[in-house]
Amino acid sequence: MRAVDIIEKKRDGGELTPEEIRFFVEGFTRGEIPDYQAAAFLMAVYFQGMTPRETAELTLAMAYSGQVLDLHDIAPVVVDKHSTGGVGDKVSLVVVPLVAAAGLPVGKMSGRGLSFTGGTIDKLESIRGLRVELTVEEFREQLRRVGAVLCGQSADLAPADGKFYALRDVTGTVPSIPLIAASIMSKKIAGGADAIVLDVKVGNGAFMKTLDQARALARQMVDIGTALNRRVVAVISDMNQPLGEAVGNALEVKEAIATLRDDGPADFREHCLTIAAHMLHLGGRVRHLEEARRLAEATLASGAAWEKFRALVAAQGGDIRQIEDPEQLPRARLIREIPAPAEGYLAEVRAYEIGMASVALGAGRTKKGEPVDPAVGIIVHRKAGDFVRRGEPLFTVHANEEGRLAEAERWLARAVRIQEAPVSPRPHIYEILSNVSDHPGQ
Repeated sequence: MRAVDIIEKKRDGGELTPEEIRFFVEGFTRGEIPDYQAAAFLMAVYFQGMTPRETAELTLAMAYSGQVLDLHDIAPVVVDKHSTGGVGDKVSLVVVPLVAAAGLPVGKMSGRGLSFTGGTIDKLESIRGLRVELTVEEFREQLRRVGAVLCGQSADLAPADGKFYALRDVTGTVPSIPLIAASIMSKKIAGGADAIVLDVKVGNGAFMKTLDQARALARQMVDIGTALNRRVVAVISDMNQPLGEAVGNALEVKEAIATLRDDGPADFREHCLTIAAHMLHLGGRVRHLEEARRLAEATLASGAAWEKFRALVAAQGGDIRQIEDPEQLPRARLIREIPAPAEGYLAEVRAYEIGMASVALGAGRTKKGEPVDPAVGIIVHRKAGDFVRRGEPLFTVHANEEGRLAEAERWLARAVRIQEAPVSPRPHIYEILSNVSDHPGQ
């Protein structure tokens, strides 16, 4: 086989065989197929798309391009979750210890933030001393001993995905739904997942801007799961406004801690319970989703989820004093309230602009490898649909530099729209798709 023949076949709309897909992925991973041919392949896929079978084969080839974990000696069913990214999305910080405390071990590998979307690993690093880079042996041992792990993605897992993603980022092919789906699912398969809960965000603060796009991505990933004999649930959730109130690394850790202590913002708490219930159900911890929801609520209320988070932080070398007293987490030097410019109903509290304000403060990065400031960020006091009075605080900005604060204020001024007529609150969850016959989303 020749790489150029595979590129031309896909360019002309042909359906690639499993052998052709494996040949291309393996050759690119080994460095035998150069970047310029891989870029041409990606662009051909971007324009021609892939069939569900092709996408499943691409996922499998990428997953098996490196090490594939087998965790069945630790957990009979391995359940993972993935979010497609958003603003204020600190769900893994709550859900991983919550599900583990309810009796289902969870070992999750997460990423760093890029642009307006936050990253779980950046948030965790707000805790002094906490190690996010674990070897596979350390990952397995902690999962066995503690039942919960939150760490960075191992370079040994799905290396083809890392190579392809670096090219997609600079060739304008990131928005391809088959490529996004294969990227996400290949890492989950390589991580040993038998069952996967996908949190597919939709809205101006998500990569999928419309419900049709989000539905197409969710369906592709559910179809991949079906083809590869994995149980998958995809929850399509709103990201037109931030999730919870906190945006920014240490601020989001504080909010996660409050939620683990059975407090925290109502929308964020509800979202965590929804995702946790689906994980517990898919993982076979209970027979019905309603039971899973009750178990998640009871685990949160009992304090067991909080204790599991403490154990996770301690196991990874984090300073327990900081999470027991969250005021010891990194704090910004400048704190400023942004008032409502008029009286009326909030028609929009735009996640994208708020996310970009956090980037301006230094909470996010504009290119890979940039450092982030753990202390800075934004507290969002009101939601779309709320009535506000002129001068009432809409945001509290935490900054360390006056110039960055001023830039963040300019972004936040564009984040809200106030009108006289009442506004209906946004739906939190739009749809649930599943390939599990006994699942309500089916």
